[in-house]
Amino acid sequence: MTQHASSAVPVRAPEAESERESEPDPEPERDSAPRDLGADRPSVHTPARTLAPAPDPAPAPVLDRAPADAPSTRRLIGIDLARGLAVFGMYAAHVGPDPTVGGPVGFLAETARGRSSALFALLAGFSLVVITGRPHPRTGRAGRQAQARIVLRAAVLVVLGYALTALDTGVAVILSFYGVLFLAVLPLYRLRAGTLALVAAAGALVLPLALYVARASIEYGSWADSVTAWDPLARMSGTDGVVELLFTGEYPVLTWFPFLVAGMAVARTDLDRPGIRFRLAAVGAALALLGYGGSWLALRLVPHALSAVAAATDGGSASSAWWSDAVGDPTNRTPPAWLLVAAPHSQTTFSVLGNTGVALVVVAACLTAAARMPRLVRLVTPVAAVGMMPLTVYVLHIVALWFFADVWYAPAIEGDSESALPVLLGFVAAAMLLATAGTRRFRRGPLECLLHLATRPARHIR
Repeated sequence: MTQHASSAVPVRAPEAESERESEPDPEPERDSAPRDLGADRPSVHTPARTLAPAPDPAPAPVLDRAPADAPSTRRLIGIDLARGLAVFGMYAAHVGPDPTVGGPVGFLAETARGRSSALFALLAGFSLVVITGRPHPRTGRAGRQAQARIVLRAAVLVVLGYALTALDTGVAVILSFYGVLFLAVLPLYRLRAGTLALVAAAGALVLPLALYVARASIEYGSWADSVTAWDPLARMSGTDGVVELLFTGEYPVLTWFPFLVAGMAVARTDLDRPGIRFRLAAVGAALALLGYGGSWLALRLVPHALSAVAAATDGGSASSAWWSDAVGDPTNRTPPAWLLVAAPHSQTTFSVLGNTGVALVVVAACLTAAARMPRLVRLVTPVAAVGMMPLTVYVLHIVALWFFADVWYAPAIEGDSESALPVLLGFVAAAMLLATAGTRRFRRGPLECLLHLATRPARHIR
């Protein structure tokens, strides 16, 4: 999310759709819980078995593995931790303080802008693979049911996203975009990790160019207005409907597609294989360097690129366009030099590569911490708890911004960073308290439970 006053996460979001959401497998995937997996509580509806499975001859020690015959899904604690950090990054982007405060606080606030939403999108792709079968995709009736569950939750997210947008908080809610993105990547759910990585890379290279052309045609043509006039979604929501979701919105499907596919590739990887987390971090670091470093070089080596970007953004800080959203948004015609920018939500190849790299590094760090530093993980359990119910805490933070409008607008819009920081800490503390209490008592957060119930009709598919 440009994560500024007009951006959002999302979630689990926002999806924030967590692995806890996935249906119990007909037969539990015994190889799906690596050492750094935490186990969900077994379902109370454990089906009876006529024959007990034969014990493994030499079971490997596993941290907190659920019983082999429990049909509940497993959770990667590191993934929950990464998602919790993404939630807090989204809070920082929407509540403040403003990056112009400088120092470590300003740097962290700047880092949260755009990059936390990319992390959410990547983790949403991870969750989609969990729902449709990890490590092996479901087939047959189970596969059809899993696909139907994705379609149903996508529809719910679209409706919920527009409902939150109607609150007019100034936050660009990501949930509706998430819903469409789930539908866009669903046909890829059976692909292997390597193939998914290639698709994500190709999308990062090609789709930003396609979006640039599409936006230029919208700017100089009238076809988008014609589509919007006939679009029932636009009439019902009071927005630009499909055109906004695909092209003109804060999270256009064309350039956010690669984030979800990259997350799907990570989910297809054996995260317990020796050295895999290090390689994941190395790939992330290389992508971040290629994205942000490549943009920095291109803006300075391509003649007149910096001046063209500065002119297009009406006084924006073009020198920071390789990293910061201080560059602003193009106010008139978007010049071709804009494709060299890597700022959050610039919707360019450099931006997609850099943000994907940061997301992969965070995921690798969280997975490593969960696997090798159990004491640290226990200390940050409240953060992981937030990652277990991200849809709930995302929606509640939007509602809170609407309800406490004076608290929200004063720090964020007037630039009062001294007031914004306590408000941010209050949001973080409230989310951790709510999530910690909820996950101790219940298997799912309230909205995660409702979303789960909304997908139950998929069980009737034959």
